[in-house]
Amino acid sequence: MSKILLTGITGQVGVELQQTLTALGEVVGVDRATLDLTQPEQIKEAIAIIKPDIIVNAAAYTAVDKAETETDLAMAINATAPKTMAAEAQKIGATMVHISTDYVFDGKNHTPYTETDTTNPLGAYGKSKLLGETGVREACDRHIILRTAWVYGSYGHGNFVKTMLRLGADREELRVVADQIGSPTWSYDIAYIITSLLSKLTNIPSGTYHYTNSGVASWYDLAVAIFNEGEKLGFPLKVKRVLPITTADYPTPAQRPAYSVLAKTKITQALDIYPPHWRESLRQMLAQWYSLT
Repeated sequence: MSKILLTGITGQVGVELQQTLTALGEVVGVDRATLDLTQPEQIKEAIAIIKPDIIVNAAAYTAVDKAETETDLAMAINATAPKTMAAEAQKIGATMVHISTDYVFDGKNHTPYTETDTTNPLGAYGKSKLLGETGVREACDRHIILRTAWVYGSYGHGNFVKTMLRLGADREELRVVADQIGSPTWSYDIAYIITSLLSKLTNIPSGTYHYTNSGVASWYDLAVAIFNEGEKLGFPLKVKRVLPITTADYPTPAQRPAYSVLAKTKITQALDIYPPHWRESLRQMLAQWYSLT
């Protein structure tokens, strides 16, 4: 059985990984209170003490708009910290797993992005995550970089699904962006796929993999689905109308990729697992969230 160091245990994916990774061995979880990822020396010391066989970095600075002004903080957590972890992993012969994002792409494609497509992040968040990927690749031979997108879940901080349920309980009409396209992805499914990759490490080559739920949607499509499924479950909702708007109608400090669908052929062939459709996973998450609230 392996010893696994897991960062970001209070985040959406980190909470799920704390459960799924126990199938592989002892999980030593850390959060920002026990390990400050802006301090490389703290990271090095923690890894030296724990001596993990596997490091899973589920921590990230994810405030996309704030990253435009908090660039140094985003870089410290998303770029420097994973590179430091990977370098320490290399020293002790550990495997490094790092979660990345669709924001490393510019969204100008019209077909799903493959792992080898050219990256071109639009904002500070995407640039920091891309530098993190590069650092992991360069520092650690045995690594898995998992790019995912449009993540939501029952745990961690706020996300689009929880925000829609909160707003939908207070308002009769909502306006939601309809010209950004991606694949909504349940945090549990990400944790499950990372655990599956690690369970087959001897057969899985190091490198970059894409994973999201299957199917595509706009934020508008996702909002409509949240309210349809939420109503069936009994969530208290006042919302009667969801109106589609454009990105230009809802300006934000950071520019988002208009199209960020990720191709999943590589990972489905490696694991012989096909991702569930986003609507089915949304249904399961909402049922879970309803039971928790």
